[in-house]
Amino acid sequence: MKTQLKQIMLMLTLVFTFASCSSDDDKGSVNKSRDVKFEVTGNFTGTIDAVYIESGNAGQSVDINALPWTKEFTASADTAGVGINVTGIGGAENQTITVKIYVGGKVEKETTAKAKSDGTVVALPGSYIFPL
Repeated sequence: MKTQLKQIMLMLTLVFTFASCSSDDDKGSVNKSRDVKFEVTGNFTGTIDAVYIESGNAGQSVDINALPWTKEFTASADTAGVGINVTGIGGAENQTITVKIYVGGKVEKETTAKAKSDGTVVALPGSYIFPL
């Protein structure tokens, strides 16, 4: 089940990364940085997995053993965008996970998700597409 969930999350991440576009219409404040940080925080006590798109459009999967968790990297020039999806099982109802995508030190995407009554949680902040 855990492997299937990771595969589904990887597919969703890829779809969101390539189907999303930036909603920032203010061309004067385009973030040209390729320094990326993913951050996961919260009080969720179950098992947490993350699937993310890293440099070179490569999908990665990782078990998160403790919160807070971060992943930092510099995206290569051939990277169209970055994204992360976080899932958890075995937590308690209403426990939370907050996921942030920073680019150049600025929060570009953020979401907070609460665990359902069965102790599962899914946090999908979307993806960030690098400007041309």
